[in-house]
Order: sequence, then structure tokens, then C-alpha cells
Amino acid sequence: MRTLSKTILPLAAAMAVALLFGCSNMKSPATTDVAVTNAAVESAVGAGGTQFAPVEMNAARTKLALARQALAARDYALAISLADQSRADAKLAQAKADSSKARAAADLLEEDIQILRQEINRNKP
Repeated sequence: MRTLSKTILPLAAAMAVALLFGCSNMKSPATTDVAVTNAAVESAVGAGGTQFAPVEMNAARTKLALARQALAARDYALAISLADQSRADAKLAQAKADSSKARAAADLLEEDIQILRQEINRNKP
């Protein structure tokens, strides 16, 4: 019995130390994730996400704020999760903004083509 406790006790202590060390090491990835997400949200704003995808931008900003709160509360797993969700919302907002701008440019080009066709037809004998 003593041999078993001599083997298990150090193993359990080592596992507890590893678990604590692993949890404390989550701070760095969480901090990095929140910073990367902040950049993604700012990029989406710069791309016109606020104008073209306001719902997604609002979700991204809300989740980013919650990720910052979780980071401050040292709930690193929650901070990482919320940062990931926020980054996904920001990327969606940026994609929608890019798509809307491309659609608008295509519509303008189509109008220009129609005007050119009318001019060509007007000048035909």
C-alpha cells in the first residue's frame, strides 16, 4: 500500500502542477487572440463593414468587448473563444462590405456600357 501511495502521490502532484502551468500559459495566446481580433475588427471597419454589414459589426464589437472583459478577469479560455467568434463576425462583415462595393462597381460599369451602346446606336446611319 505504501508503494502505491509513493507512486501515485508524486504523479498526482506532477499532474496538478502541469495543469496549473498549462492554465497560466493560456494568457499569452488569449492576449494574442484578442489583439489579432482587434486588428480584424478595425480592418472590417476600414473596409466599410459598419455601413454594409452593421449587424455583423455590432456582433464583432460586442464579442470583442466581452473577450477583453474575460481577459481582464483571467478567464483565458473564454477570452479565446469570444475573440475567435468576434474575428469570424468581423471577417464576415468585411466580406459583405467587399461584396457590396464590388456589386456597386459592377452596376456602375453596366450603366456605362448601356450608355455607350445607346451612343453607338444613335450614331448608326
